[in-house]
Amino acid sequence: MQITNTDQQVPIYSLEHDPVMGGKLFSMAKFEGALTHQGELLVPHRKDYYLLVFARQGNSRHWVDMTPYMTRDNTFYIFGPHQLTVKEEPKPMWGTALGFTREFLALQENASLVKLPLIRNPHNAHELLLSDADVAFTEEILQKLHSEYLRTGDWQQRMVAAYLTVLLTYLSRLYTEQFENNPASTDKLLLKKYQQTIEEHFRELHQVSEYASLLHVSAGHLSEVVKVQSGKPAIVHIHERLVLEIRRLLFHTQYSLKEIAFDLGFTDASYFSRFFKRQTGVTPAEYRAITREMYQ
Repeated sequence: MQITNTDQQVPIYSLEHDPVMGGKLFSMAKFEGALTHQGELLVPHRKDYYLLVFARQGNSRHWVDMTPYMTRDNTFYIFGPHQLTVKEEPKPMWGTALGFTREFLALQENASLVKLPLIRNPHNAHELLLSDADVAFTEEILQKLHSEYLRTGDWQQRMVAAYLTVLLTYLSRLYTEQFENNPASTDKLLLKKYQQTIEEHFRELHQVSEYASLLHVSAGHLSEVVKVQSGKPAIVHIHERLVLEIRRLLFHTQYSLKEIAFDLGFTDASYFSRFFKRQTGVTPAEYRAITREMYQ
């Protein structure tokens, strides 16, 4: 099977417009022998949200960043935002899928989830193997989470956040056991150091060359390694971290746009607004109004 060159323009699917998951910030779907959505078959695409899938049973094939995978029974699958994905064939599947956006993780009650190994995924893992005991625990929490997801009321969001935290924390422990003890390659270590350095300096450093200097490598080498190991350009890692922080500050603080721009190292407020709109499709002011109307 040939996959479209990742440098070509490929569609990006949002959670809100996903025909199966369909939700604004968080969504859940259960599959009982359902076929893969036909519109995505053989179409290289990216998602702008996190997709986590517990496959109880299924044997279809899909590709993630040009690596083929056969769906295994009782396996947990991790899809990160903007990975290049191709679904190859329509076959029935039994399992549960969770989808959530960066905005969801930016909410105060979910902020701790961003730091979990499963979400950070420093090893770019895709498959998480589960023992019988892991399967039993995962299915139990998923069932409770799904029940709360279908309910309405003042406590729904808190209960969903609580069960999701338990599930992702448990799976992060498995992630650590399966991947952290394996010696990482030099290139994977460089990617991890790059991500850690961005976390430390994203407020003042916005260029790949500046991070390359801190890591004592050339900008060209850093860009090449990061693109191969993560599937996306080095500059995108910087931009995504900036956008996440902008979203947090817009939602959780009363800072003016100029104050947020200055705090994150933008000397020109108009450029700051253009940068955010280019990355998200809306202006900072529009984003603040939309999210506050939705959650307050």
